[in-house]
Amino acid sequence: MLDRLSSSQEDLESQELREDAQATGCTRISECSDRQIVKVAGTLRTVTLRPRAGVPALEAELFDGTEPLDVVWLGRRSIVGIEPGRRIIASGRVAMSHGRRVLFNPTYELRPLGKE
Repeated sequence: MLDRLSSSQEDLESQELREDAQATGCTRISECSDRQIVKVAGTLRTVTLRPRAGVPALEAELFDGTEPLDVVWLGRRSIVGIEPGRRIIASGRVAMSHGRRVLFNPTYELRPLGKE
């Protein structure tokens, strides 16, 4: 109880995200290695449209309480439901790009809004 009172809001949210990822049977982002096929869960922190090699690409930063992961949908300008603050489960093969973990064109599942 004392730990919860002395923890920052960010620490409490991170703990909740770690527990949620574990409860859904997902891999923690911090444990993902290059070229590993994973299923991860977390909250989208940012969503931006950033062209890659002249092709539209929707990029989002997924955070599960351990580390961030970039999620990129190539050829997409927008996806209904993909917005900051939304919780998702994403599956695919992890790649390393500029020192960051990335999932390109993952399969994903939007988490119910009531769970947030």
